[in-house]
Amino acid sequence: MQHRLEYFLFRVFHWIILVLPLKSAQRLGASLGAASFHMMGSRRRIALENLRYAFPEKSERERTAIARGAFVNYGVTLVEFLWSPNLSDPILRKLVKMRNPELLTGAHRLGRGMVLLSGHFGNWELIASGVPRLTGIPLTIIVQTQANKLIDGLINGLRCRFGNSVIPMGISVRGIIKTLAEGGVVAIAPDQSGPMEGAFVQFFGRSVATHQGPAAFALRSRAPMLIGFMIRKSDGTYDVILEEIPTSDLGEPTDEKIAELTQRHTAMLEKYIRLYPDHWLWMHRRWKHTWESVQRSKQTVDSSSA
Repeated sequence: MQHRLEYFLFRVFHWIILVLPLKSAQRLGASLGAASFHMMGSRRRIALENLRYAFPEKSERERTAIARGAFVNYGVTLVEFLWSPNLSDPILRKLVKMRNPELLTGAHRLGRGMVLLSGHFGNWELIASGVPRLTGIPLTIIVQTQANKLIDGLINGLRCRFGNSVIPMGISVRGIIKTLAEGGVVAIAPDQSGPMEGAFVQFFGRSVATHQGPAAFALRSRAPMLIGFMIRKSDGTYDVILEEIPTSDLGEPTDEKIAELTQRHTAMLEKYIRLYPDHWLWMHRRWKHTWESVQRSKQTVDSSSA
């Protein structure tokens, strides 16, 4: 019953968004994000804690402004995503400009599949739906399943409107291998907290657990790896910038090579976050498993069992 009520309220909100002009929807999203910054105290504290570690040289006032911007970005991202059924090709081409699409089309022509990374940066949902429409290359998106199956179905329906398909994260391995073997493009945002057993790489000066699946799939399939960033401009439009993550020098997919490629794409993400810090989702516990915290946990377990 609770899920049905949540779904009904979500649909009502969705219908309201759909009747608004795009600029009005964007302003609504920004207002909701700004309000959330003040109302969601625990998430605000997480964001500010993360920013203190990432930007110790900045003042508290500067970090607070970045955190508020991240909440606003999230609000706009959500509303633009819900507004996306209204995106005609002319509107999309005015809204989104790809600065170097030849990187994507050229890598796709190789026929070895492709691992396309992004992060929870800019409008990560719009880049996943906009890029296929602008290039004609559909994506297989690895997604996190929502607890409410009704809302999950609605969200995935929006993601798949323009030729994409989705694979739930928990059962993704076989689907990823099949997609790459058939020359398809697998899209993943691997920038959230990795498992304690994952690769530890440097991210904003700390060794942090990071998902190594994208690197493993790219090296084992010999698929090129690209990473894309959607930069929001002051007028509400976007630039999409693609970067290639070099893989040709790494050879066989040993643990060390997988860790090296993971470090490379993580460093590229950090580069763009430093350039546009309010574009990233600072409210997530990205540094939940640092090398130091994992070692302390192991020492505690060893002491308890001794």
